Amino acid sequence: MLRTLAIRDFVIVDAIELEFSTGFTVFTGETGAGKSILIDALALALGGRGDASMVREGAAKADISAEFSVNETTAVWLAENDFSGEDTELILRRVVDNAGRSKAYINGITATAAQQRALGDLLVDIHGQHAHQALLKTDAQRALLDMQGGLLSTVQNVNSLFRQWKKLSSQREEFEKNAKNILLERERLEWQVNELEKLQIKPGEWEAISHEHSRLAHAASLLEGAQEAADVISESDQPMLSRLSSLQQKLLKLQSFDAALKPVTDALDSARINLQESAYALNDYLGRVELDPRRLRELEARVEIIHSTARRFYVAPELLHQEFATLSAQLLQLSDVSDMDALKVKEAKAYQEYLKVAQQLSKSRSIVASDLGNAVTLAMQDLSMTGGAFSIALQACEASSTGLEQVEFLVAGHAGVQARALAKVASGGELARISLAISVITSCATATPTLIFDEVDSGIGGGVAEVVGRLLKRLGQDRQVLCVTHLPQVASQANQHFQVSKLSEGGKTVSNIDGLDNKQRVEEIARMLGGIEITSTTRKHARELLAS
Repeated sequence: MLRTLAIRDFVIVDAIELEFSTGFTVFTGETGAGKSILIDALALALGGRGDASMVREGAAKADISAEFSVNETTAVWLAENDFSGEDTELILRRVVDNAGRSKAYINGITATAAQQRALGDLLVDIHGQHAHQALLKTDAQRALLDMQGGLLSTVQNVNSLFRQWKKLSSQREEFEKNAKNILLERERLEWQVNELEKLQIKPGEWEAISHEHSRLAHAASLLEGAQEAADVISESDQPMLSRLSSLQQKLLKLQSFDAALKPVTDALDSARINLQESAYALNDYLGRVELDPRRLRELEARVEIIHSTARRFYVAPELLHQEFATLSAQLLQLSDVSDMDALKVKEAKAYQEYLKVAQQLSKSRSIVASDLGNAVTLAMQDLSMTGGAFSIALQACEASSTGLEQVEFLVAGHAGVQARALAKVASGGELARISLAISVITSCATATPTLIFDEVDSGIGGGVAEVVGRLLKRLGQDRQVLCVTHLPQVASQANQHFQVSKLSEGGKTVSNIDGLDNKQRVEEIARMLGGIEITSTTRKHARELLAS
Protein backbone atom coordinates (compact mmCIF):
# COMPACT_ATOMS: atom_id res chain seq x y z
CA MET A 1 0.00 0.00 0.00
CA LEU A 2 0.96 3.68 -0.29
CA ARG A 3 2.67 4.85 2.93
CA THR A 4 3.92 8.36 2.16
CA LEU A 5 3.84 10.85 -0.69
CA ALA A 6 6.31 13.75 -0.82
CA ILE A 7 5.72 16.50 -3.39
CA ARG A 8 8.00 19.46 -4.04
CA ASP A 9 7.54 22.26 -6.59
CA PHE A 10 4.82 20.48 -8.55
CA VAL A 11 2.33 22.75 -10.42
CA ILE A 12 1.03 24.90 -7.50
CA VAL A 13 2.38 22.71 -4.69
CA ASP A 14 5.39 24.11 -2.84
CA ALA A 15 6.32 21.30 -0.45
CA ILE A 16 3.98 18.66 0.98
CA GLU A 17 4.58 15.33 2.68
CA LEU A 18 1.61 13.08 3.46
CA GLU A 19 1.34 9.87 5.45
CA PHE A 20 -1.44 7.42 4.57
CA SER A 21 -3.12 4.68 6.51
CA THR A 22 -5.08 1.63 5.46
CA GLY A 23 -8.78 1.78 4.68
CA PHE A 24 -10.71 4.55 2.93
CA THR A 25 -9.10 8.01 2.56
CA VAL A 26 -10.70 11.07 0.97
CA PHE A 27 -9.41 14.39 -0.34
CA THR A 28 -11.84 17.31 -0.33
CA GLY A 29 -11.62 21.03 -0.95
CA GLU A 30 -12.88 23.90 -3.05
CA THR A 31 -12.93 23.52 -6.81
CA GLY A 32 -9.51 24.45 -8.18
CA ALA A 33 -7.73 23.93 -4.86
CA GLY A 34 -5.58 21.20 -6.36
CA LYS A 35 -7.21 17.94 -5.27
CA SER A 36 -6.53 16.18 -8.55
CA ILE A 37 -2.98 17.56 -8.62
CA LEU A 38 -2.19 15.02 -5.90
CA ILE A 39 -3.32 12.20 -8.18
CA ASP A 40 -1.32 13.68 -11.06
CA ALA A 41 1.79 13.82 -8.86
CA LEU A 42 1.39 10.21 -7.79
CA ALA A 43 0.74 9.18 -11.41
CA LEU A 44 4.06 10.84 -12.35
CA ALA A 45 5.90 8.83 -9.70
CA LEU A 46 4.26 5.72 -11.11
CA GLY A 47 5.77 6.32 -14.55
CA GLY A 48 3.33 8.82 -16.05
CA ARG A 49 4.37 11.29 -18.68
CA GLY A 50 6.18 14.38 -17.40
CA ASP A 51 6.84 17.78 -18.98
CA ALA A 52 8.05 21.25 -18.03
CA SER A 53 4.52 22.52 -17.32
CA MET A 54 4.48 20.36 -14.16
CA VAL A 55 7.30 22.37 -12.55
CA ARG A 56 6.07 25.13 -10.22
CA GLU A 57 6.69 28.58 -11.67
CA GLY A 58 10.09 29.88 -10.60
CA ALA A 59 11.35 26.45 -9.48
CA ALA A 60 14.20 24.51 -11.10
CA LYS A 61 12.55 21.10 -10.89
CA ALA A 62 9.59 19.13 -9.57
CA ASP A 63 10.44 16.22 -7.27
CA ILE A 64 7.94 13.48 -6.36
CA SER A 65 8.65 10.54 -4.02
CA ALA A 66 6.17 7.80 -3.11
CA GLU A 67 6.88 5.12 -0.53
CA PHE A 68 5.03 1.80 -0.65
CA SER A 69 4.95 -1.37 1.37
CA VAL A 70 6.40 -4.32 -0.53
CA ASN A 71 4.14 -7.33 -1.07
CA GLU A 72 5.03 -10.70 -2.57
CA THR A 73 4.21 -9.68 -6.15
CA THR A 74 6.26 -6.49 -6.10
CA ALA A 75 9.13 -8.24 -4.30
CA VAL A 76 9.36 -10.75 -7.16
CA TRP A 77 9.33 -7.93 -9.75
CA LEU A 78 12.03 -6.00 -7.89
CA ALA A 79 14.24 -9.10 -7.65
CA GLU A 80 13.81 -9.97 -11.32
CA ASN A 81 14.72 -6.41 -12.36
CA ASP A 82 17.59 -5.90 -9.89
CA PHE A 83 15.88 -3.20 -7.82
CA SER A 84 15.63 -5.11 -4.54
CA GLY A 85 16.51 -3.24 -1.35
CA GLU A 86 17.26 -4.40 2.15
CA ASP A 87 14.05 -3.00 3.66
CA THR A 88 10.40 -3.91 3.22
CA GLU A 89 9.68 -0.44 1.81
CA LEU A 90 9.76 0.57 -1.82
CA ILE A 91 10.48 4.14 -2.92
CA LEU A 92 9.56 5.47 -6.36
CA ARG A 93 10.96 8.89 -7.25
CA ARG A 94 10.51 11.09 -10.30
CA VAL A 95 12.28 14.37 -11.05
CA VAL A 96 11.27 16.70 -13.89
CA ASP A 97 13.29 19.89 -14.54
CA ASN A 98 12.00 23.11 -16.04
CA ALA A 99 13.41 22.10 -19.43
CA GLY A 100 11.16 19.02 -19.49
CA ARG A 101 13.94 16.49 -18.82
CA SER A 102 12.87 13.65 -16.60
CA LYS A 103 14.68 11.16 -14.33
CA ALA A 104 13.16 8.09 -12.67
CA TYR A 105 14.41 6.12 -9.66
CA ILE A 106 13.35 2.86 -8.01
CA ASN A 107 14.84 2.35 -4.54
CA GLY A 108 17.42 5.00 -5.38
CA ILE A 109 18.52 3.21 -8.56
CA THR A 110 18.10 4.94 -11.92
CA ALA A 111 15.21 3.42 -13.86
CA THR A 112 13.23 4.08 -17.03
CA ALA A 113 9.71 5.47 -17.05
CA ALA A 114 8.60 2.20 -18.63
CA GLN A 115 10.00 0.27 -15.66
CA GLN A 116 8.20 2.62 -13.27
CA ARG A 117 4.95 2.09 -15.18
CA ALA A 118 5.33 -1.70 -15.08
CA LEU A 119 5.92 -1.59 -11.32
CA GLY A 120 3.22 1.04 -10.83
CA ASP A 121 0.64 -1.24 -12.43
CA LEU A 122 1.32 -3.73 -9.62
CA LEU A 123 0.94 -1.07 -6.92
CA VAL A 124 -1.86 1.30 -7.87
CA ASP A 125 -5.02 1.25 -9.98
CA ILE A 126 -6.28 4.76 -10.86
CA HIS A 127 -9.88 5.35 -11.93
CA GLY A 128 -9.96 8.81 -13.48
CA GLN A 129 -12.85 11.26 -13.35
CA HIS A 130 -13.53 10.68 -17.04
CA ALA A 131 -13.57 6.88 -16.75
CA HIS A 132 -17.28 6.78 -17.60
CA GLN A 133 -16.56 8.37 -20.99
CA ALA A 134 -14.13 5.56 -21.86
CA LEU A 135 -16.92 3.06 -21.18
CA LEU A 136 -18.73 4.33 -24.26
CA LYS A 137 -16.03 2.83 -26.50
CA THR A 138 -16.35 -0.83 -27.46
CA ASP A 139 -12.60 -1.40 -27.25
CA ALA A 140 -12.58 -0.19 -23.64
CA GLN A 141 -15.60 -2.38 -22.86
CA ARG A 142 -13.89 -5.47 -24.26
CA ALA A 143 -10.65 -4.69 -22.41
CA LEU A 144 -12.51 -4.24 -19.13
CA LEU A 145 -14.37 -7.53 -19.58
CA ASP A 146 -11.13 -9.40 -20.35
CA MET A 147 -9.35 -7.83 -17.40
CA GLN A 148 -12.22 -8.70 -15.06
CA GLY A 149 -12.08 -12.32 -16.17
CA GLY A 150 -8.29 -12.60 -16.06
CA LEU A 151 -8.30 -13.35 -19.78
CA LEU A 152 -5.49 -11.05 -20.92
CA SER A 153 -2.99 -13.87 -21.51
CA THR A 154 -5.57 -15.74 -23.60
CA VAL A 155 -6.28 -12.57 -25.58
CA GLN A 156 -2.55 -12.19 -26.29
CA ASN A 157 -2.41 -15.81 -27.45
CA VAL A 158 -5.39 -15.25 -29.74
CA ASN A 159 -3.71 -12.15 -31.17
CA SER A 160 -0.47 -14.06 -31.83
CA LEU A 161 -2.25 -17.00 -33.50
CA PHE A 162 -4.35 -14.62 -35.60
CA ARG A 163 -1.24 -12.86 -36.91
CA GLN A 164 0.41 -16.20 -37.76
CA TRP A 165 -2.69 -17.32 -39.65
CA LYS A 166 -2.96 -14.01 -41.52
CA LYS A 167 0.71 -14.14 -42.48
CA LEU A 168 0.27 -17.53 -44.10
CA SER A 169 -2.94 -16.35 -45.73
CA SER A 170 -1.11 -13.36 -47.21
CA GLN A 171 1.67 -15.62 -48.52
CA ARG A 172 -0.86 -17.88 -50.20
CA GLU A 173 -2.69 -14.90 -51.75
CA GLU A 174 0.61 -13.40 -52.90
CA PHE A 175 1.57 -16.68 -54.54
CA GLU A 176 -1.78 -16.94 -56.31
CA LYS A 177 -1.33 -13.40 -57.57
CA ASN A 178 2.27 -13.80 -58.72
CA ALA A 179 2.39 -17.55 -59.35
CA LYS A 180 4.02 -17.25 -62.80
CA ASN A 181 6.81 -14.94 -61.63
CA ILE A 182 7.50 -17.06 -58.57
CA LEU A 183 7.72 -20.25 -60.65
CA LEU A 184 10.12 -18.59 -63.09
CA GLU A 185 12.29 -17.39 -60.23
CA ARG A 186 12.30 -20.87 -58.70
CA GLU A 187 13.32 -22.42 -62.03
CA ARG A 188 16.18 -19.94 -62.34
CA LEU A 189 17.38 -20.70 -58.82
CA GLU A 190 17.09 -24.46 -59.42
CA TRP A 191 19.30 -24.20 -62.54
CA GLN A 192 21.90 -22.12 -60.70
CA VAL A 193 21.98 -24.43 -57.69
CA ASN A 194 22.29 -27.50 -59.96
CA GLU A 195 25.20 -25.94 -61.84
CA LEU A 196 27.06 -25.18 -58.63
CA GLU A 197 26.16 -28.53 -57.14
CA LYS A 198 27.79 -30.29 -60.12
CA LEU A 199 30.92 -28.25 -59.56
CA GLN A 200 31.10 -29.49 -55.92
CA ILE A 201 33.54 -26.78 -54.94
CA LYS A 202 34.57 -26.79 -51.29
CA PRO A 203 35.68 -23.97 -49.00
CA GLY A 204 39.41 -23.30 -49.50
CA GLU A 205 39.64 -25.50 -52.60
CA TRP A 206 40.43 -22.64 -54.99
CA GLU A 207 43.38 -21.46 -52.92
CA ALA A 208 44.73 -25.04 -52.61
CA ILE A 209 44.55 -25.96 -56.31
CA SER A 210 45.88 -22.53 -57.36
CA HIS A 211 48.97 -23.14 -55.27
CA GLU A 212 49.43 -26.72 -56.54
CA HIS A 213 48.88 -25.70 -60.16
CA SER A 214 51.47 -22.95 -59.90
CA ARG A 215 53.99 -25.42 -58.45
CA LEU A 216 53.44 -28.11 -61.12
CA ALA A 217 53.36 -25.59 -63.97
CA HIS A 218 56.85 -24.41 -62.97
CA ALA A 219 58.21 -27.81 -61.89
CA ALA A 220 61.00 -27.89 -64.54
CA SER A 221 62.22 -24.43 -63.58
CA LEU A 222 62.06 -25.34 -59.91
CA LEU A 223 64.11 -28.52 -60.44
CA GLU A 224 66.67 -26.72 -62.58
CA GLY A 225 67.08 -23.84 -60.15
CA ALA A 226 67.29 -26.08 -57.07
CA GLN A 227 69.89 -28.35 -58.75
CA GLU A 228 71.99 -25.36 -59.80
CA ALA A 229 71.93 -23.98 -56.25
CA ALA A 230 72.91 -27.39 -54.82
CA ASP A 231 75.82 -27.67 -57.28
CA VAL A 232 77.16 -24.24 -56.42
CA ILE A 233 76.97 -24.91 -52.69
CA SER A 234 78.29 -28.45 -52.46
CA GLU A 235 78.49 -30.42 -55.73
CA SER A 236 80.62 -28.43 -58.20
CA ASP A 237 84.41 -28.65 -58.75
CA GLN A 238 84.95 -25.74 -56.40
CA PRO A 239 81.84 -25.68 -54.16
CA MET A 240 81.17 -22.72 -51.91
CA LEU A 241 81.03 -24.91 -48.84
CA SER A 242 84.57 -26.29 -49.37
CA ARG A 243 86.03 -22.88 -50.18
CA LEU A 244 84.38 -21.37 -47.08
CA SER A 245 85.71 -24.16 -44.84
CA SER A 246 89.22 -23.70 -46.24
CA LEU A 247 89.05 -19.95 -45.67
CA GLN A 248 87.84 -20.45 -42.12
CA GLN A 249 90.75 -22.80 -41.33
CA LYS A 250 93.29 -20.24 -42.54
CA LEU A 251 91.79 -17.48 -40.42
CA LEU A 252 91.66 -19.75 -37.37
CA LYS A 253 95.44 -20.17 -37.61
CA LEU A 254 95.91 -16.42 -37.91
CA GLN A 255 93.56 -15.89 -34.96
CA SER A 256 96.24 -17.39 -32.69
CA PHE A 257 98.39 -14.33 -33.52
CA ASP A 258 95.53 -11.77 -33.19
CA ALA A 259 92.34 -12.46 -31.21
CA ALA A 260 90.64 -9.57 -33.04
CA LEU A 261 89.91 -12.07 -35.87
CA LYS A 262 87.66 -14.17 -33.62
CA PRO A 263 84.39 -12.38 -34.56
CA VAL A 264 85.22 -13.02 -38.20
CA THR A 265 85.90 -16.71 -37.69
CA ASP A 266 82.72 -17.06 -35.63
CA ALA A 267 80.68 -15.42 -38.41
CA LEU A 268 82.29 -17.68 -41.00
CA ASP A 269 81.45 -20.70 -38.86
CA SER A 270 77.78 -19.66 -38.74
CA ALA A 271 77.79 -19.09 -42.52
CA ARG A 272 79.31 -22.55 -43.04
CA ILE A 273 76.61 -24.17 -40.88
CA ASN A 274 73.87 -22.28 -42.74
CA LEU A 275 75.29 -23.32 -46.11
CA GLN A 276 75.43 -26.92 -44.95
CA GLU A 277 71.74 -26.74 -43.84
CA SER A 278 70.83 -25.19 -47.20
CA ALA A 279 72.54 -28.04 -49.00
CA TYR A 280 70.64 -30.64 -46.99
CA ALA A 281 67.33 -28.82 -47.64
CA LEU A 282 67.97 -28.55 -51.39
CA ASN A 283 68.79 -32.25 -51.66
CA ASP A 284 65.61 -33.09 -49.77
CA TYR A 285 63.60 -30.77 -52.03
CA LEU A 286 65.09 -32.32 -55.18
CA GLY A 287 64.12 -35.75 -53.87
CA ARG A 288 60.46 -34.71 -53.54
CA VAL A 289 59.81 -32.47 -56.54
CA GLU A 290 58.93 -34.30 -59.71
CA LEU A 291 57.34 -33.59 -63.04
CA ASP A 292 53.67 -34.82 -63.14
CA PRO A 293 52.14 -33.84 -66.48
CA ARG A 294 48.98 -35.87 -65.82
CA ARG A 295 48.24 -34.12 -62.52
CA LEU A 296 49.05 -30.80 -64.16
CA ARG A 297 46.44 -31.45 -66.88
CA GLU A 298 43.86 -32.36 -64.25
CA LEU A 299 44.51 -29.15 -62.34
CA GLU A 300 44.39 -27.01 -65.50
CA ALA A 301 40.99 -28.49 -66.36
CA ARG A 302 39.70 -27.85 -62.81
CA VAL A 303 41.00 -24.28 -62.80
CA GLU A 304 39.37 -23.61 -66.15
CA ILE A 305 35.92 -24.88 -65.14
CA ILE A 306 36.02 -22.96 -61.86
CA HIS A 307 37.06 -19.80 -63.69
CA SER A 308 34.34 -20.29 -66.29
CA THR A 309 31.65 -20.86 -63.66
CA ALA A 310 32.77 -17.85 -61.61
CA ARG A 311 32.49 -15.64 -64.71
CA ARG A 312 28.96 -16.87 -65.39
CA PHE A 313 27.89 -16.15 -61.80
CA TYR A 314 29.76 -12.83 -61.63
CA VAL A 315 31.67 -13.75 -58.45
CA ALA A 316 35.33 -14.36 -57.58
CA PRO A 317 36.36 -18.05 -57.80
CA GLU A 318 37.09 -18.19 -54.07
CA LEU A 319 33.48 -17.08 -53.30
CA LEU A 320 31.69 -19.78 -55.34
CA HIS A 321 31.03 -21.98 -52.31
CA GLN A 322 29.38 -19.00 -50.54
CA GLU A 323 27.26 -18.30 -53.61
CA PHE A 324 26.10 -21.92 -53.59
CA ALA A 325 25.02 -21.66 -49.94
CA THR A 326 23.19 -18.38 -50.57
CA LEU A 327 21.31 -19.59 -53.65
CA SER A 328 20.40 -22.88 -51.94
CA ALA A 329 18.88 -20.97 -49.01
CA GLN A 330 16.90 -18.73 -51.40
CA LEU A 331 15.63 -21.77 -53.28
CA LEU A 332 14.56 -23.48 -50.05
CA GLN A 333 12.72 -20.38 -48.90
CA LEU A 334 11.04 -19.91 -52.25
CA SER A 335 10.07 -23.59 -52.37
CA ASP A 336 8.43 -23.22 -48.95
CA VAL A 337 6.28 -20.29 -50.03
CA SER A 338 5.58 -21.47 -53.57
CA ASP A 339 4.22 -24.90 -52.77
CA MET A 340 0.52 -24.09 -53.05
CA ASP A 341 -0.73 -27.29 -51.50
CA ALA A 342 1.68 -27.05 -48.59
CA LEU A 343 0.74 -23.41 -48.08
CA LYS A 344 -2.94 -24.24 -47.96
CA VAL A 345 -2.32 -26.99 -45.41
CA LYS A 346 -0.26 -24.66 -43.21
CA GLU A 347 -2.87 -21.91 -43.51
CA ALA A 348 -5.71 -24.28 -42.59
CA LYS A 349 -3.75 -25.63 -39.62
CA ALA A 350 -2.97 -22.12 -38.38
CA TYR A 351 -6.63 -21.15 -38.66
CA GLN A 352 -7.74 -24.20 -36.69
CA GLU A 353 -5.23 -23.41 -33.95
CA TYR A 354 -6.50 -19.83 -33.82
CA LEU A 355 -10.13 -20.96 -33.88
CA LYS A 356 -9.62 -23.39 -31.00
CA VAL A 357 -8.18 -20.76 -28.66
CA ALA A 358 -10.61 -18.06 -29.86
CA GLN A 359 -13.57 -20.32 -29.09
CA GLN A 360 -12.16 -20.96 -25.62
CA LEU A 361 -11.90 -17.19 -25.17
CA SER A 362 -15.52 -16.77 -26.32
CA LYS A 363 -16.71 -19.34 -23.79
CA SER A 364 -14.80 -17.65 -20.96
CA ARG A 365 -16.06 -14.22 -21.99
CA SER A 366 -19.62 -15.49 -21.90
CA ILE A 367 -19.24 -16.65 -18.29
CA VAL A 368 -17.54 -13.43 -17.17
CA ALA A 369 -20.12 -11.29 -19.03
CA SER A 370 -22.98 -13.03 -17.21
CA ASP A 371 -21.38 -12.67 -13.78
CA LEU A 372 -20.39 -9.04 -14.30
CA GLY A 373 -23.83 -8.17 -15.70
CA ASN A 374 -25.56 -9.66 -12.64
CA ALA A 375 -23.19 -7.88 -10.23
CA VAL A 376 -23.64 -4.46 -11.86
CA THR A 377 -27.42 -4.96 -12.07
CA LEU A 378 -27.50 -5.66 -8.33
CA ALA A 379 -25.42 -2.55 -7.61
CA MET A 380 -27.74 -0.42 -9.75
CA GLN A 381 -30.64 -1.17 -7.42
CA ASP A 382 -28.78 0.64 -4.62
CA LEU A 383 -27.86 3.54 -6.90
CA SER A 384 -31.43 4.82 -7.52
CA MET A 385 -31.85 2.73 -10.65
CA THR A 386 -34.43 0.34 -9.21
CA GLY A 387 -35.61 -2.17 -11.78
CA GLY A 388 -32.75 -1.29 -14.07
CA ALA A 389 -30.54 -3.95 -15.59
CA PHE A 390 -27.06 -4.18 -17.03
CA SER A 391 -25.89 -6.84 -19.44
CA ILE A 392 -23.01 -7.53 -21.78
CA ALA A 393 -23.78 -8.68 -25.31
CA LEU A 394 -21.29 -10.79 -27.21
CA GLN A 395 -22.12 -10.38 -30.90
CA ALA A 396 -20.48 -12.77 -33.36
CA CYS A 397 -18.21 -11.11 -35.90
CA GLU A 398 -15.51 -12.02 -38.39
CA ALA A 399 -12.39 -13.54 -36.92
CA SER A 400 -10.08 -10.81 -35.66
CA SER A 401 -7.03 -10.34 -33.47
CA THR A 402 -9.33 -9.87 -30.47
CA GLY A 403 -11.50 -12.94 -31.02
CA LEU A 404 -14.74 -14.00 -32.61
CA GLU A 405 -17.11 -11.48 -31.05
CA GLN A 406 -17.69 -7.82 -30.39
CA VAL A 407 -18.37 -6.78 -26.81
CA GLU A 408 -21.12 -4.27 -26.09
CA PHE A 409 -22.43 -3.00 -22.75
CA LEU A 410 -26.23 -2.77 -22.64
CA VAL A 411 -28.39 -1.03 -20.04
CA ALA A 412 -32.08 -0.68 -19.23
CA GLY A 413 -32.55 2.33 -16.96
CA HIS A 414 -35.68 0.93 -15.29
CA ALA A 415 -38.05 -2.01 -15.39
CA GLY A 416 -39.99 -2.70 -18.57
CA VAL A 417 -37.48 -0.98 -20.86
CA GLN A 418 -35.54 -2.88 -23.48
CA ALA A 419 -31.79 -2.86 -22.93
CA ARG A 420 -29.89 -0.77 -25.43
CA ALA A 421 -26.29 0.25 -25.98
CA LEU A 422 -24.83 2.14 -23.04
CA ALA A 423 -23.72 5.03 -25.25
CA LYS A 424 -27.26 5.58 -26.57
CA VAL A 425 -29.52 5.37 -23.53
CA ALA A 426 -27.65 6.31 -20.37
CA SER A 427 -27.93 9.90 -19.15
CA GLY A 428 -24.91 11.61 -17.66
CA GLY A 429 -25.95 10.75 -14.12
CA GLU A 430 -26.85 7.17 -14.97
CA LEU A 431 -23.58 6.71 -16.81
CA ALA A 432 -21.61 8.03 -13.82
CA ARG A 433 -23.41 5.65 -11.46
CA ILE A 434 -22.99 2.62 -13.72
CA SER A 435 -19.33 3.49 -14.26
CA LEU A 436 -18.78 3.72 -10.52
CA ALA A 437 -20.51 0.39 -9.92
CA ILE A 438 -18.34 -1.25 -12.60
CA SER A 439 -15.17 0.35 -11.19
CA VAL A 440 -15.88 -0.90 -7.69
CA ILE A 441 -16.88 -4.39 -8.82
CA THR A 442 -13.92 -4.84 -11.19
CA SER A 443 -11.54 -3.49 -8.56
CA CYS A 444 -12.53 -6.36 -6.29
CA ALA A 445 -11.16 -8.78 -8.87
CA THR A 446 -7.71 -7.21 -9.04
CA ALA A 447 -4.83 -7.85 -6.67
CA THR A 448 -3.67 -4.21 -6.81
CA PRO A 449 -3.28 -3.09 -3.17
CA THR A 450 -4.10 0.60 -3.69
CA LEU A 451 -7.14 1.92 -5.57
CA ILE A 452 -7.63 5.58 -6.44
CA PHE A 453 -10.92 7.14 -7.53
CA ASP A 454 -10.55 10.68 -8.90
CA GLU A 455 -14.01 12.33 -8.79
CA VAL A 456 -15.69 9.26 -10.27
CA ASP A 457 -18.75 10.21 -8.18
CA SER A 458 -19.43 13.35 -10.25
CA GLY A 459 -22.99 13.57 -11.53
CA ILE A 460 -24.62 11.92 -8.51
CA GLY A 461 -25.87 13.18 -5.18
CA GLY A 462 -28.37 12.69 -2.35
CA GLY A 463 -29.05 9.18 -1.15
CA VAL A 464 -27.11 7.72 -4.04
CA ALA A 465 -23.98 9.54 -2.85
CA GLU A 466 -24.36 7.90 0.56
CA VAL A 467 -24.55 4.48 -1.10
CA VAL A 468 -21.44 5.30 -3.09
CA GLY A 469 -19.65 6.23 0.12
CA ARG A 470 -20.61 2.92 1.70
CA LEU A 471 -19.40 1.04 -1.40
CA LEU A 472 -16.02 2.71 -1.26
CA LYS A 473 -15.71 2.22 2.50
CA ARG A 474 -16.57 -1.48 2.11
CA LEU A 475 -13.94 -1.72 -0.60
CA GLY A 476 -11.48 -0.10 1.80
CA GLN A 477 -11.86 -2.99 4.21
CA ASP A 478 -9.80 -5.15 1.85
CA ARG A 479 -7.73 -2.51 0.00
CA GLN A 480 -6.32 0.93 0.48
CA VAL A 481 -8.78 3.28 -1.24
CA LEU A 482 -8.00 6.95 -1.99
CA CYS A 483 -10.80 9.11 -3.33
CA VAL A 484 -11.00 12.71 -4.51
CA THR A 485 -14.61 13.77 -3.94
CA HIS A 486 -16.90 16.79 -3.69
CA LEU A 487 -19.74 14.86 -2.01
CA PRO A 488 -20.16 15.16 1.79
CA GLN A 489 -22.00 11.83 1.88
CA VAL A 490 -18.88 10.15 0.46
CA ALA A 491 -16.36 12.13 2.52
CA SER A 492 -18.17 11.32 5.79
CA GLN A 493 -17.57 7.58 5.25
CA ALA A 494 -13.77 7.90 5.17
CA ASN A 495 -11.34 6.55 7.74
CA GLN A 496 -8.86 9.32 6.90
CA HIS A 497 -9.69 12.81 5.64
CA PHE A 498 -7.40 15.39 3.97
CA GLN A 499 -8.48 18.93 3.10
CA VAL A 500 -6.91 20.62 0.08
CA SER A 501 -6.85 24.41 0.10
CA LYS A 502 -5.35 27.13 -2.05
CA LEU A 503 -3.41 30.02 -0.48
CA SER A 504 -1.66 33.14 -1.74
CA GLU A 505 1.89 33.61 -0.51
CA GLY A 506 4.12 36.42 -1.72
CA GLY A 507 1.93 37.02 -4.74
CA LYS A 508 1.99 33.33 -5.70
CA THR A 509 -0.74 30.72 -5.39
CA VAL A 510 0.16 27.49 -3.63
CA SER A 511 -1.81 24.41 -2.72
CA ASN A 512 -1.85 23.16 0.86
CA ILE A 513 -3.05 19.86 2.35
CA ASP A 514 -4.00 19.22 5.96
CA GLY A 515 -5.09 16.06 7.72
CA LEU A 516 -8.32 16.70 9.62
CA ASP A 517 -9.27 15.62 13.12
CA ASN A 518 -12.90 14.97 14.12
CA LYS A 519 -13.68 18.60 14.89
CA GLN A 520 -12.12 19.83 11.65
CA ARG A 521 -13.98 17.15 9.71
CA VAL A 522 -17.29 18.54 11.01
CA GLU A 523 -16.37 21.97 9.64
CA GLU A 524 -15.27 20.57 6.27
CA ILE A 525 -18.36 18.36 5.85
CA ALA A 526 -20.53 21.35 6.85
CA ARG A 527 -18.77 23.47 4.20
CA MET A 528 -19.45 20.80 1.60
CA LEU A 529 -23.09 20.70 2.65
CA GLY A 530 -23.79 24.42 3.01
CA GLY A 531 -21.31 26.28 0.86
CA ILE A 532 -19.63 29.51 1.98
CA GLU A 533 -21.84 30.26 5.01
CA ILE A 534 -21.72 27.49 7.59
CA THR A 535 -24.65 27.43 10.00
CA SER A 536 -25.47 25.43 13.10
CA THR A 537 -27.89 23.43 10.97
CA THR A 538 -25.20 22.40 8.49
CA ARG A 539 -22.85 21.53 11.35
CA LYS A 540 -25.56 19.39 12.91
CA HIS A 541 -26.13 17.66 9.60
CA ALA A 542 -22.39 17.15 9.25
CA ARG A 543 -22.20 15.52 12.69
CA GLU A 544 -25.10 13.24 11.75
CA LEU A 545 -23.34 12.15 8.55
CA LEU A 546 -20.13 11.43 10.42
CA ALA A 547 -21.96 9.58 13.15
CA SER A 548 -23.81 7.40 10.68
